[in-house]
Amino acid sequence: MNPLHRLKTLCRGDSERIAPWLDEREPRWPVTCVMTIIAGCALYGGVVGLWRAPQQAVYTAIKMPLLIFLTCGCNALLNGLLAQVLGSGLSFRQSSLAILMSFTIAALVLAALSPVAFFIYLNTPALSSASRSVGHSITLLSDVLFIAFAGLVANRRLLRLLEQRCDSASTARRVFWSWLAGNLFLGAQLSWVLRPFIGSPEMAIQFLRDEPLRGNFYVTVFNAFPTLIN
Repeated sequence: MNPLHRLKTLCRGDSERIAPWLDEREPRWPVTCVMTIIAGCALYGGVVGLWRAPQQAVYTAIKMPLLIFLTCGCNALLNGLLAQVLGSGLSFRQSSLAILMSFTIAALVLAALSPVAFFIYLNTPALSSASRSVGHSITLLSDVLFIAFAGLVANRRLLRLLEQRCDSASTARRVFWSWLAGNLFLGAQLSWVLRPFIGSPEMAIQFLRDEPLRGNFYVTVFNAFPTLIN
């Protein structure tokens, strides 16, 4: 099966046909997944960053795939251990490939949503307008919505694949939720380190903020609660 047909099968979530791919040793399919993530996330990231400036679009196009690969790479050992401890029967390589395929689906969904994101960009108050704070909020919220939708679709397909490969549905769900928790936990912190993705109107355009390792996502969210309450 050629790569294009495989991507179509992956998007349909045909777990019976996808499951045997985890046993393959041929590197061509993982390379296809990597290239698809780069293309899809770079396209989407570039469109999202356009609201701030073309330079920010380039930065975001680079950082979106980078965020995916850092999340996959840093969590590879943990996800492989969890898969074996929880009785899935998946090896470290198979676990990494399953998660890589789920991110490939997310990248394809984001690429498909890029024209919608571009339409929003064209109809959102520009950075130079008096309503630039509204434009920033619209861009930010639509970005969160699109990424959440892509993640929902991708993880639904991942769960079906695990149900196909694991001995029982309960084992598949345990592995799935453990992977999801780890990826969300690390992904949120990595997104904090790699900020900005959209770019605040009041701040200079930068690839990374000054002292990117200072602070963390969770403390920032926790400290924001008093502001909301007050």
